[in-house]
Amino acid sequence: MPETPLATTSTSGLRPSASYSITMRVRLQQRPGAFARVAAAIGETGAILGAIDLVRVERGEVVRDVTVACVDAGHGEAVVLAVGSLDGVTVERVSDRTFLMHLGGKIEVNATVPVKTRDDLSMAYTPGVARVSAAIHDDIEKAWSLTIKGNTVAVISDGTAVLGLGDIGPEAAMPVMEGKALLFKEFGGVDAFPLCLATKDPDSIVAFVRAVAPTFGAINLEDISAPRCFEIERRLRAELEIPVFHDDQHGTAIVLLAALMNALRVVEKRAEEVKVVVVGAGAAGVACTEIMLAHGVRNIIVCDVEGALDPGRPGLDPVRRALAARTNPSGERGMANDLLAGADVLVGVSGPGAVSKAAVRSMAARPVVFAMANPEPEVRVEEVGDDVAIMATGRSDYPNQINNVLAFPGVFRGALDVRARTINEEMKLAGAQAIAGVIGDDELHAEYIIPSVFNRDVVKAVALAVSRAAEVSGVARRPAPATT
Repeated sequence: MPETPLATTSTSGLRPSASYSITMRVRLQQRPGAFARVAAAIGETGAILGAIDLVRVERGEVVRDVTVACVDAGHGEAVVLAVGSLDGVTVERVSDRTFLMHLGGKIEVNATVPVKTRDDLSMAYTPGVARVSAAIHDDIEKAWSLTIKGNTVAVISDGTAVLGLGDIGPEAAMPVMEGKALLFKEFGGVDAFPLCLATKDPDSIVAFVRAVAPTFGAINLEDISAPRCFEIERRLRAELEIPVFHDDQHGTAIVLLAALMNALRVVEKRAEEVKVVVVGAGAAGVACTEIMLAHGVRNIIVCDVEGALDPGRPGLDPVRRALAARTNPSGERGMANDLLAGADVLVGVSGPGAVSKAAVRSMAARPVVFAMANPEPEVRVEEVGDDVAIMATGRSDYPNQINNVLAFPGVFRGALDVRARTINEEMKLAGAQAIAGVIGDDELHAEYIIPSVFNRDVVKAVALAVSRAAEVSGVARRPAPATT
C-alpha cells in the first residue's frame, strides 16, 4: 500500500468524513482483546472506525489495515499518535485515502471501436477516415454525429477561484476539473475533458476557448474568479454557437432555486411575497439573484462585505451596479446582520461566519436559511437549526445538501441531446423546476426539500425539461426526445 502525505488543511469544528479518511497499517499481538484497545483509542479521539482488513498473520502477530474517518489532517495525526502509543502496537504506515484515489488521475480516454485487424485500421484511420473528413468539410453539421463533438464538453479553468482555496493555479486546479469530468460521465453520460490554462488574461482565455470550440458540443467554465468570469462568459456566449455555461454561477443558481421552490411549499409562503437577503455578491450570488428574479421573487437585497448593494454606491463594477438597480426595492442600507431582521429567506454564498446566530433569530416566522459556504457555512446548523423552519447547506453530512451535481449533468445532457446553441434562462428555470419536481408532495418535508445527488431520476428529469425548453425557446438544432 503506497504511503501518501496527509493534507495540511485545518477545518476545526467539522464532523469526521471520508474526505479526511486515513488507512493505518497496524501490527499488534495476536491475543484476545488486542484490537479492542486499538478501537478504543480511535474512539477516544472522536474519529469514526471504518473498515478493518486482515493483511497477514505471522509469528504470533497480526497485521491489519484500519480505515478511520477524521475531521482534518491534524485529527488524523492525533489518531495515529493515539494508536501508535499503545503497548505492543506499531503503526507501520499511514495512507490518506483521498490521495490514493487521485494517484494517476481520475479519468482516462477509452476507444469506442476495436482496432484488431487491417480492415479495422483502414476504416478507423487511413485511408477510410479521409472520406469521413471530406463529408464533414462539405457539411460541417455532420461533425455532431461523426465525431466526439455531440457528446463532449470542455471543462475550462484558470485555477483562480478553486473551491475554498482561491487562486492556486492551473496545475493545482486539475484534480477538481478531473473530478468534474468524472461526474459528467457518471451522472450524465457526457464525455468531458479538463483544460486548465496558464493565463488569467480574459482576452487570452476567450481566444483559447474560441480556438478549441470546434472539438466540443459545449463549454463548462469552472472556478474562474469574479468579475473576470462575467466578461469571459458574456464574450464567449456572443461568439460561439454552442452552450457556454459557468457552473459556479448557473449550476449553483439552478439548485438553489429548486431548493427555494420546495422550501416555500413547506413553509407555505409565496415567492412574490418573501423578503430574501443574499449574503455574497460574487459569481454565485449574482446568478442566484438573477434566477430568483426570473422566478418572480420581488424583494431581494444583495450584500457584500461593505453591506447592501445600492446603485449609488461607489466602486461597483458594471455587473453588480446593474444588479443593484434591479434589487433592494425599498432602498435598505446596512450590513447583512442588520438586514436579516424580518427576512423570510437567507441565501448564503460567501464564507464561514458571515452572519450571526442573533441575526438569524431576528428573521420572520418560519425562516428558511440556505448557508452554502463549503466546508464551513455562513452560520452553523448546530447554532441555529432549532430556530429556523428549514436549513440547507453545501455539505453532504447535513440534510438538504445544495450541490451543483444535481444540475450540471442533466443541463448539459439536455443541451447536447438537442444540440442547443446556448443555455438560456428558460432552460435554467426548467432545470430548477425539474429538480424540485423529483420530490413528490407525499415526500416533501423540512429535511427533504432537495433530492439526493445519487437519485438517478434527477438527471433524466432535468435533461428532458432542459431539452424541451431549448426547443420551445428556439435554440435547439433538433427536436427534444419524447423521453430520456
